[in-house]
Amino acid sequence: METLVRPTRPILSTERLEEFAARLRPRLRGSLCMDPMTRALYATDASIYRMEPVGVLLPAHADDVQAALELAQEFGIPVLPRGGGSSLAGQAVNEALVIDFTPRLHRILEINAEERWVRVEPGCPLEQLNKALQPYGLMVGPDPASGGRATLGGMLANNSTGAHSILYGNMIRHVHAVEALLADGTPVHFEPLSADAWAERTRRDGPEGRLYRELDALLREKGDVIARDTPRHWRRNSGYRLEYLLDPAERNLAQLLCGSEGTLAVVTELTVKLVPRPKRTALGVVHFHTRDEALRAVTTILETEPSAVELFDGVAIEATRHAPGYAPLLATFIQGDPGAVLITEYFGESEEELVHRLDVLEATLRRAGQGYAVVRALQPEHIRNVWNVRSEGVGLVMGVKGDHKPIPIIEDAAVPVEHLADYVADLERLLQETNTRAVFYAHASAGCLHIRPFINTKDAREVEKMRDIAVGSMELVKKYGGVLASEHGDGIVRGALNEAFLGPELCDVYRRLKQIFDPDGLLNPGKIIDTPPLTENLRMGPTYHTIELIEELDWSEEGGFARAVEQCNGNGACRKLESGVMCPSYMVTRDERHTTRGRANALRSVMSGALPVEELTGEALYEVMDLCVQCKGCKTECPSNVDMARIKAEWLAKYWEANGVPLRVRLFAHQPRLARWIGGGWKARLANFGLRNPLVRRVMDWTLGISARRQLPTFAVEPFTHWFRRQQRTSDGPTVVLFADTFNNYHHPEVARAATEFFWRLGLQVVVPDEKACCGRPLISKGLLSEAQRQVLDAVERLHPYVEQGWPIVGLEPSCILTFRDELLALLPGDPRARALARSVFTFEEYVARLADEGRLDGVRWTDTPRRVLLHGHCHQKALVGTQAAARVLALPGYTVEVLDTSCCGMAGAFGYEKEHVDISLKMAERRLAPAVRAADDGTLIAAPGTSCRAQIQDTTGRRALHPAEILLEALA
Repeated sequence: METLVRPTRPILSTERLEEFAARLRPRLRGSLCMDPMTRALYATDASIYRMEPVGVLLPAHADDVQAALELAQEFGIPVLPRGGGSSLAGQAVNEALVIDFTPRLHRILEINAEERWVRVEPGCPLEQLNKALQPYGLMVGPDPASGGRATLGGMLANNSTGAHSILYGNMIRHVHAVEALLADGTPVHFEPLSADAWAERTRRDGPEGRLYRELDALLREKGDVIARDTPRHWRRNSGYRLEYLLDPAERNLAQLLCGSEGTLAVVTELTVKLVPRPKRTALGVVHFHTRDEALRAVTTILETEPSAVELFDGVAIEATRHAPGYAPLLATFIQGDPGAVLITEYFGESEEELVHRLDVLEATLRRAGQGYAVVRALQPEHIRNVWNVRSEGVGLVMGVKGDHKPIPIIEDAAVPVEHLADYVADLERLLQETNTRAVFYAHASAGCLHIRPFINTKDAREVEKMRDIAVGSMELVKKYGGVLASEHGDGIVRGALNEAFLGPELCDVYRRLKQIFDPDGLLNPGKIIDTPPLTENLRMGPTYHTIELIEELDWSEEGGFARAVEQCNGNGACRKLESGVMCPSYMVTRDERHTTRGRANALRSVMSGALPVEELTGEALYEVMDLCVQCKGCKTECPSNVDMARIKAEWLAKYWEANGVPLRVRLFAHQPRLARWIGGGWKARLANFGLRNPLVRRVMDWTLGISARRQLPTFAVEPFTHWFRRQQRTSDGPTVVLFADTFNNYHHPEVARAATEFFWRLGLQVVVPDEKACCGRPLISKGLLSEAQRQVLDAVERLHPYVEQGWPIVGLEPSCILTFRDELLALLPGDPRARALARSVFTFEEYVARLADEGRLDGVRWTDTPRRVLLHGHCHQKALVGTQAAARVLALPGYTVEVLDTSCCGMAGAFGYEKEHVDISLKMAERRLAPAVRAADDGTLIAAPGTSCRAQIQDTTGRRALHPAEILLEALA
């Protein structure tokens, strides 16, 4: 075979890039971003690599992509098509023009339920598509764990599969046709072709005809090499899928693009075959004392014909136990302290059939003497709990503190299932020899074991060890007849080993294939073949370091502020659109800047010097951080538990230190002090007159940026504490301390009065602390942390006497009372009184649920009137304690409670009142919350514990939402 010369590209000088941008922009409907901050946001994916792009194209139409490719070839600029950026092998980073399809090219174009196919744009997320297919009883077969953010285009480029690969295989089995653009912008349509149709394509003129002729010649000349050297394992994903073109009876170049990682063509539309959605499923979670026992039981379990068998090992189980958002889910299906479990799934038509199949599973395991327990999951919620933990398990492990992280360098290997236990045993010996700890989880049914060794990539010796482990694993995979890449692709980390693994002849065939499709080598160069060494381009390599900062909050648990930012591993869970809280601004903008990942990337880039250090307090970083509403969804829903709300507060303190604190920020941050100064009476009446006056509101809009489109909360003429001091009620019952936060004291005293009346009706003694005891939440949210520290210290001193009495302190506003559990400990580290207070505070709903558990509500007479309740939980409530207690107590009167799957309401404290944020605030509400409230009939009660949430519901729907305390008081007979 002739020696192939790699194409050389002109040096991409600043002037050349500026000329490229100047010529491209007039042809675009979308946008082209060449600024340093945007490039930094796209410099990483979910892998260990970092490569800064030359720019980012956000196309609004396929014509934008074509224009970019045409000019990129003229200027010699590499191009990288990208989906959700959740790739683990480095295939979604490059020194290239990144084309991000997700913001605008994400439409579902056509669903053909009768013929079972769907036509979509490449930026369409899998979870969103499957939700649209649900009414038809259909779904996409491959189901990667990253399905909440993985796009169909990315899944094709990666040849993705998932937990059900023994049923559905990889994407290559499901793609039917694609619309694509060749490297020079030539449009092509790839679909199944008969031998005659293939021959006709080879006779065409132009780039398409040349493509088919040269590809046909390659297949004729090297078909024997392809057949001989391509790995035999069915789950193969290494190299290119040329073996699928060896049968001349039917060939489909759409299949060739599967696993090509954007190196052959750019897909602008794809048609995917669909599979029936299973009517019912059930799980048997089989427990084992050791991982080896679990792996040796896989072949036994496969005899029962499951639809999936997933390994979840002891390291991941232990990590999940320490993750606030996932530990309660774990407890629903883990018994004891297993070394591993095998999550075994079955499909069926009825519960009876599924129970029978689980009976067979247990009987089969008993005969084989394998496993010590089988936990059954038959109900949808229970099944979801198991899969939610499994799908985010690797991310949970990635969230470990410190510099040693479990990294994806050998995790995609697959071997025949009968060799799986032996392969793992050999690999464990290799890891022990190198003194390396690892986490194991697997698509065990397919012989695919994801193993992540803990490596500190900041240490040069550890980086060398990383390479040794990768090479050693490759040799073991060869020994057992497996494949290096089975679903996560080659990228850099496995592409660097492909020559040694696949052999030089097959890799030369791949080079010729690449040259046929991409003569100038501009499409995602350096991936799959001719990749850089796997130890280069590390996101945090041996030369990586961060600047020293004086920290306002305590970050010792994370290892410092920089380490807290580095907790983000790029998995992209913050890009989900269909469920949960995180990340509300991204859910309505689809802009990478407005994800937890984007903000972490921006901060890390500045702190590590990838961007100028001055940018730490510059406008570019401010724009990235601006739409973080500090909902705290990421603290729970991010698998790595990145607490961007707290990170933003620390960063804001630095920003104000450099730029000064605006008057509007001071007003909102000191709102509790202002409310106390007004304090009801004539001052409240005067303030309310001003707040309702259109002229005053316009002046506030113009001078302060407080939107005239919003009605600010008015002040109560009689605050709650004034009312409470006039009451003369006593009780012999237990004492509860009702924390009167600013909002429910000075703005909505009816809520605090309702809670008080409710407790009195239960026979409790109610104590209300001094109203000067403030949680400091507005100060924290606005980054005035020194003042917040003084405020919470004062609050601790005022509340500690109640803690010493052993009295529970109950709050009505979730963000206020939960500050004492969360930020308080970071503001007052080491203060035993703060820790004691954190253990003593409860939300109203938590406390009522506790009373119910103690039997104190057993004698309560509730109304006989049935009601339906829609519950919208506060973000901090959902993130830190969940809505289970709220739903439970609202159901006590016999009400039917529906917990809305909503993200942030959009008001987010002061955020929704700020002029520049009103539109995005309303979009957040209109995404799901406002439509759900409007759809509810007049008899349905709308429950919202958060003051801001109730204000947003009122503003957007005209409906008055109630605090659970108001609903429960009204429900008493």
